[in-house]
Amino acid sequence: MVLAELGSKITRAIGNLQRQTVIDDTVVDEMLKEIGNALIAADVNFQLVIKLRKNLKEAINLPELAAGLNKRRIIQKAVFDQLCALLDPHTKPFVPKKGHPNVIMFVGLQGAGKTTTVSKLAYHYKRKGWNPAVVCADTFRAGAFDQLKQNATKIKVPFFGSYTEADPVKVAKEGVENFKKEGYDIIIVDTSGRHKQESALFEEMQQVSEVVSPDNIIFVMDASIGQAAFDQASAFKGKVSVGSVIVTKLDGHAKGGGALSAVAATNSPIIFIGTGEHMEDFEPFEVKSFVSRLLGMGDLKGIMSVFQEALPMDKAPELAERLAQGKFTLRDMYEQLQNILKMGPLGKVMEMMPGMSQLMPHLKGNDGNQRIKIMINILDSCTDDELDSDKPIVIKEPTRIARIARGSGRSMKEVNDLLEQHKQFAKMVDKMKGLTKGGKMPNPSNMAKLANAVPPQVLRQMGGLGGLNNLMKQMGDMNFNIPGFK
Repeated sequence: MVLAELGSKITRAIGNLQRQTVIDDTVVDEMLKEIGNALIAADVNFQLVIKLRKNLKEAINLPELAAGLNKRRIIQKAVFDQLCALLDPHTKPFVPKKGHPNVIMFVGLQGAGKTTTVSKLAYHYKRKGWNPAVVCADTFRAGAFDQLKQNATKIKVPFFGSYTEADPVKVAKEGVENFKKEGYDIIIVDTSGRHKQESALFEEMQQVSEVVSPDNIIFVMDASIGQAAFDQASAFKGKVSVGSVIVTKLDGHAKGGGALSAVAATNSPIIFIGTGEHMEDFEPFEVKSFVSRLLGMGDLKGIMSVFQEALPMDKAPELAERLAQGKFTLRDMYEQLQNILKMGPLGKVMEMMPGMSQLMPHLKGNDGNQRIKIMINILDSCTDDELDSDKPIVIKEPTRIARIARGSGRSMKEVNDLLEQHKQFAKMVDKMKGLTKGGKMPNPSNMAKLANAVPPQVLRQMGGLGGLNNLMKQMGDMNFNIPGFK
């Protein structure tokens, strides 16, 4: 069972609870059984599942709940909290320090994706303003040197390795010393792996660790290895001081539960997850955000972080003012589509936004970005008057639709589909007119009106009016420093 299926099964178990007229111990036990079976099918360690069910049973003690409390809400929160506890070792991850050479060492079995992940981490730090460099101390696997060198060249990060030196300890020591002298502040060391745990692998890891004195040792775990993950993670933790975990290959084909169990085995936090082969397929891991997305609840913190990186802050106040007036033109849509492309793979962005996959199902999956590009091409064929009109004039004139279709090389149906999407969003913005005056979040007295503006399927995914109210409260509590929004 892939993680998406795991999330669906857990959400379904909670949903079945919502439909019960009476919630008693029998109903709760059935829900816990469904959740436990789903976790085991996803390769989460059996002992961890037993512990989670026990904790949930204690948290959902119906006889002790005071009269008048919303039992469904309490049970939902308990499931969310316990899933978070499963993934949270309550250990703070390593944070690199500026003005200091931070040495990061990678360990793991061969085939886990260490070399690719080294490059992804270097690329991540480079985008954040750091000055990273990578060292290839993997002299065991043929092709490791060339692979890391090629990746480093691609992302424009300095690389150190040797075709002739067979001793990984010497390569690691020389590479780290050189980059320290040259002033690099993130030095990532790739080490050898094996197909299985063996004494030669662990001895080599320990020797490399001794000579480079890493500030952080990252254990790289393949999400597809299943129940063996727990024992592997325990073995590595017993030999070197694992400080963090990166889970790789956590895409649509991996069960993932076993690798997530590595948190308990190492008592170290997951800091990133790899979801594909490209450099951009690499996400910082945050427990609550991950569980929220797993359960189909979206990820407000994650999407706001993506917005901050992708959206032009200088135009935010102007957009906020237009939205407050209930205006959403084709040009607004055009600009926002361009911003969406800057956010990375669209499928991930959709997962972060509760209800968006229901509102725009045609944008899910790997072809979402391509569809966005098609929409932009269509809008490129519109005139300025058509883009800036509050009520698009193209809707009333079939000859304009035909012209736009010819100009963009798309069909008239695709043009009409785009106009219908714009119409839906413009209608929603119009209903929200005045709710965000001055760029401020709506106050509680306006929640009913705001709920009426949200499409029903999106509102249901948010958890109804209560969920929307909670979402607005979270947005109000977050300080993203976006001009025009308070």
